[in-house]
Amino acid sequence: MSEEKKTGPSFTEQEALLFHAQGRPGKLEVMPTKPMATQRDLSLAYSPGVAVPVRRIAEDPALAFEYTTRGNMVAVITNGTAILGLGNLGPLASKPVMEGKSVLFKRFADVDSIDLEVDTEDPDAFVNCVRFLGPSFGGINLEDIKAPECFIIESRLRELMDIPVFHDDQHGTAIISTAGLLNALHLTGRDIRTTRLVCNGAGAAGIACIELVKAMGMPAENVTLCDTKGVVYKGRTAGVNQWKSAHAVETPARSLAEALEGADVFFGLSAKGALTADMLRSMNQDPIIFAMANPDPEITPEEARAIRADAIVATGRSDYPNQVNNVLGFPYIFRGALDVRATTINEEMKIAAAEALARLAREDVPDEVADAYRGQRPRFGRNYIIPVPFDPRLISTIPEAVARAAMATGVARRPIVDWEAYRNQLSARRDPAAGTLQRIFAKVREKPRRVVFAEGEEEQVIRAAASFVAQGLGSAVLLGRDDQIRATAAAAGIDLSREGLSIQNARLSTRTRDYADHLYARLQRRGFLQRDCARMINTDRNHFGATMVALGDADAMVSGVTRNYSVVLDDVRHVLDPKPGQRMIGVSIALCRGRTVLIADTAVHDMPSAEELAAIAVQAARFARRLGYTPRVAMLAYSTFGHPEGERSARLREAVGLLDRMRVDFEYDGEMAADVALDPRKMALYPFCRLTGPANVLIMPAFHAASIATKMLQELGAATVIGPLLVGLDKPVQIVPLGARDTDIVNMAAFAAFDAG
Repeated sequence: MSEEKKTGPSFTEQEALLFHAQGRPGKLEVMPTKPMATQRDLSLAYSPGVAVPVRRIAEDPALAFEYTTRGNMVAVITNGTAILGLGNLGPLASKPVMEGKSVLFKRFADVDSIDLEVDTEDPDAFVNCVRFLGPSFGGINLEDIKAPECFIIESRLRELMDIPVFHDDQHGTAIISTAGLLNALHLTGRDIRTTRLVCNGAGAAGIACIELVKAMGMPAENVTLCDTKGVVYKGRTAGVNQWKSAHAVETPARSLAEALEGADVFFGLSAKGALTADMLRSMNQDPIIFAMANPDPEITPEEARAIRADAIVATGRSDYPNQVNNVLGFPYIFRGALDVRATTINEEMKIAAAEALARLAREDVPDEVADAYRGQRPRFGRNYIIPVPFDPRLISTIPEAVARAAMATGVARRPIVDWEAYRNQLSARRDPAAGTLQRIFAKVREKPRRVVFAEGEEEQVIRAAASFVAQGLGSAVLLGRDDQIRATAAAAGIDLSREGLSIQNARLSTRTRDYADHLYARLQRRGFLQRDCARMINTDRNHFGATMVALGDADAMVSGVTRNYSVVLDDVRHVLDPKPGQRMIGVSIALCRGRTVLIADTAVHDMPSAEELAAIAVQAARFARRLGYTPRVAMLAYSTFGHPEGERSARLREAVGLLDRMRVDFEYDGEMAADVALDPRKMALYPFCRLTGPANVLIMPAFHAASIATKMLQELGAATVIGPLLVGLDKPVQIVPLGARDTDIVNMAAFAAFDAG
């Protein structure tokens, strides 16, 4: 794998602020998990029904895990004294970070989380605040607390509380870096018991890193800790506390440079430029460099390899190989700990997590991971010693290892008996939204495309185009008046100078005549005059943009922000036809709790015949496969297998018969009601049903039913709905909903570019 170059952030400060402010401010909300619609619901949820579990928990406190959220709830707690790389900015300023941490818990491991910002720098007051909140949570994730107070706080809370207390800044970094170290040692033929490591940075993360490598077998005398004053050696008194002195060694070395002479491994948790060229040259053969300072590492991979081509390099950055990213650890470690109701996260559980991560990096990677590397399938080696955050196997690998270690060390209160069932349960917790979009974005980045953003004068469209380019998805063409677009962009703080972002004005284009001739050739026998076509090209950006795509001047188009879907679709149909042998349909992707479902046709066919329904099923199944899903198609109706009888359901049954005769290569059945198609318990009432599991492709009996269902699902069902996506056009165009946000436009532009691939 070739090494990636360092890039800047793919967003502006204003975009970051808008992301947090738009809609409901912040990144979290609380959603009930039980119905609250009737008086009986309220009576069960609160008084008098709630008294029943209250009495049971009072009799047996362990039942709180059965009747409340405690067993899947982690508190992310800080006092804001060490926020990211920004320092002590206080608890209130830390709240966006803590909300983000809570979101990551949910996204990656389906752990519910709430952030708590404690307004004190007094360790005793902080400890008392947290310890008395213990009954509320199944675990405590401490975050962004400065050293040495973080050591005091974590140690005392672990003694006082019977739930896991984990300071991620310490142990998360330690676990991920140790996993990478194990693989680097393996690649260079080293034994951890004879390896020499120098750690520069004696804060929380640095000390946790060397404690973990020692626990895994590296002798204490082989580990040298350095801080801003140099080597922490035995007898040193200046700037040394009890946590640093615990790792002091007998050595004549007094500086980082002296300590690194002949060393095998460098762990950097310090500052940019701390590792110099001369220091690196003095290290042993095949030096292992973990330059983990953020945002700028102690030495960049380019600099390191220019000096030592034999170096293995890891950093904390996502734009380089071998990223030490804590999201590989904390969600899954807590997932495993919560699932066995562990009383603590001990050293053995950390070691188990590190070893599981190391093993995972040595395995062949699935397509989803390969996609993230722009077509180059990563293989275990010098540029792939740590798994990537979007590896789908993390959720079923790390929690199991942690849970097994908890059980083996006697800290698990609820042992797991059926490990296969547990692994399946873990896999089902994956967030389908991020996985689906990640695959699409990764595919597009492999071969970036030129996408036309038809309504280029709208602020959210300009913002979406800039984001599309910044994310490496391709180049963007904004259609509209140059002065108007630039004025809107300037007022919104959007940078239009980025390479790959251009503006096209239909009235000033040298291609206008060619486009009008092309459109006239298509429409002259459909009642359109030459001047009609010229006017449409000159004045209508949908016709102009679609013709750009039709004639190969662009690869794809996105539109719809300012016009109704059907209006834009009619414009597009003037210019583009379905692919030969295919049918144009609309497919919506519903990303619901724990599952992804494709719904068709949600855009084109009003009241499809049986033949059309069969064709829609084939097209939707084909699209599902392109997205990486194995299609299980359900033909939906208000009836299920003939009951109640009805004329409209007959079309669905006839469509199933047509699919039988077509001998298609995917699972399908119908007619059936939506709950039967999606609920395996209800499907089991019909043992003759051909589907082997809940349907993931739903064929709707009519466009109006599809439109109503998807919009209700999005507004009322806590689901994300992407689409309708136009599938089957000869050249890709996607239409966003009226008034769509910039994020939605980027997603649809990515799907358009994906379809062009």
